[in-house]
Amino acid sequence: MVKIDLKEFSGIVTGGASGIGKAIVKKLLEAGAIVVIADINENEGRKTLEELNEFKDKLEFIKTDVSKKIEVENLVKKTIEKFKKIDYLVNNAGILIPRLLVDPQGKEEITEEIFDKMVNINQKGYLLCAQAVAREMIKKRKGVIVNMASESALEGSEGQSVYAATKAAIYSFTRSWAKELGKYNIRVVGVAPGILEPTALRNLEYERALAYTRGITVEELRKSYEKVSIPLKRVGKLEEVANLVCFLISDLASYITGTTINISGGKSRG
Repeated sequence: MVKIDLKEFSGIVTGGASGIGKAIVKKLLEAGAIVVIADINENEGRKTLEELNEFKDKLEFIKTDVSKKIEVENLVKKTIEKFKKIDYLVNNAGILIPRLLVDPQGKEEITEEIFDKMVNINQKGYLLCAQAVAREMIKKRKGVIVNMASESALEGSEGQSVYAATKAAIYSFTRSWAKELGKYNIRVVGVAPGILEPTALRNLEYERALAYTRGITVEELRKSYEKVSIPLKRVGKLEEVANLVCFLISDLASYITGTTINISGGKSRG
């Protein structure tokens, strides 16, 4: 088995205080990388620092709202000041608010405010972070940007059309940025997870709202995960996604760019 060695790598994981982001942070640290966690949730960020105290010399938390350019620029500035360089960015911070396009009951319909919030974080946030980090990577003529997408981007998802649309945009960002940045030896890759073990996104309010949009109960929603066609017959582990991200950042993936890799156990609707 080839061990991934990221001792010479320093970078940023947005939304790294919980869920998939936190799993990625742990795996990067175990591989020897320096990691800056960028997250809007300061309490979770500080808690993660305490949990990973054994890596304190290689770990930092910077409170950041990725939808605000001034905060993203501050994140990059502080990362450079402390660790001198940015070799990778994991664009992971995201939000999911289940809503219907039209709700005859008038309860859970997409509003302009909800649309703007999801687009600002899931789409604009990726752009702002990639732009600020790529400016630094170009100076060194090396770097890797990993964009977290979703298999729902291609399949669509009932009650989650805006989320799926923002993730579909990430496929296009990934291909386009790879073409723009390749000449600077910067790779841009996407990762599209399917159904995973529960994360912060799958809380009770999320399940309530999603169940409502599909006209079922929360219990029926939970059971529905078991009926989805997944050839490997199980949901994915956060660690498995983190392993893929570490591989893509490493030099083992030096000829992979401009593509989004599906990690869903072969999931399909059929």
